[in-house]
Amino acid sequence: MTLLKKIITILSTVVAVSAHAETGVSERKIIIGQSAAFSGPAAQLGIQLNAGAKAYFDHVNAAGGVFGRKIEILQRDDQYEADIAATNTKNLIENDNVFALFGYVGTPTSNAALPIFTKAKVPFFAPFSGAQSLRDPFNKLIFNVRASYNDETEHLVDRLVNTGLKNIAVFYQNDAYGKAGLSGVERALKKLNLPIIETATVERNSSDVSKAVEKMMAKRPDVIIQVSAYTSCAAFIKEMHKRNYTGQFYNLSFVGSQALSDALAKEGPGVVISQVVPFPWSSANAPVVGEYAKVMNKAGIKDLNFSSLEGYIDARIFVEGLRRAGQDLTREKFIAALETINIKNFDGGGFDVNFSPSNHNGSKYVDMTVITKDGKFKD
Repeated sequence: MTLLKKIITILSTVVAVSAHAETGVSERKIIIGQSAAFSGPAAQLGIQLNAGAKAYFDHVNAAGGVFGRKIEILQRDDQYEADIAATNTKNLIENDNVFALFGYVGTPTSNAALPIFTKAKVPFFAPFSGAQSLRDPFNKLIFNVRASYNDETEHLVDRLVNTGLKNIAVFYQNDAYGKAGLSGVERALKKLNLPIIETATVERNSSDVSKAVEKMMAKRPDVIIQVSAYTSCAAFIKEMHKRNYTGQFYNLSFVGSQALSDALAKEGPGVVISQVVPFPWSSANAPVVGEYAKVMNKAGIKDLNFSSLEGYIDARIFVEGLRRAGQDLTREKFIAALETINIKNFDGGGFDVNFSPSNHNGSKYVDMTVITKDGKFKD
């Protein structure tokens, strides 16, 4: 074969490989995109979730990646605003050519991205949201790792009622997330033939809780379930304490547990938060926690928390899907591979995940924790 023919053959091979290569996938790299709050009042949610995920991806990359491909995650700040998230999603898909979207933070932001990634047929993996809008109707592109808000609120309400606390109110964020949480509480209480005695709202990314405080103090419920992010929840708790409110505060996991504890400081003890991942400081019942601690420490990150553990677990499952998809990676093969992951064939390290072709809601794990006097947590 002449030199010219060899060159033509090589070029033809390269063109053929390129023609069949999936978007966001090259011989050495897999590019994924994340739009989340990295600045603004909800910034710690995105920062912590990304820290755990990136630590695991870097750990995998250091060992050679997946079939020789290293995972690169592109961060885009949406400040927890839906319109920015929509723009980021469009740019990640059309300009950055990502293989998949990963770890979006929030219900309104995820909902804004939904029609965009659905039209483009891009996988949407592990949103930091328990909303039903991301579960029903079934969307083959969406994979939820965490339990739903319905799972969380049912667990939380059952616990309250079983301890004799039935005079329950809800403080919620006036957007898709807050309304999803409120709906979950209403659903759980309806099963027990109990009403919500009062509701009050706060706007997203706002700490103006004055009207909400006035409404709640008029009723003085035994318990206030909070469905908002850490900044507004902390502001509400502090203002209620100033009015000598002595009832209890319960929060959904999305609040950002460590961020809430930090914001409350000395006013945090006794505040309860539901969790959708294991306790990050003990591997007794979940070996994945010990693995997480080692990888985070190796990455130079000593501050462990629920949000970064969730990001770590999400990344771990995402990589398992890549491995099962095989060397000839496509979005379709990745989706099919994720659908084979279940408790029978995947060691989640104490965090069970069950996907199937008809179910993309991986976990129903819910636990309860309380902030202690030293600003830490007790499960």
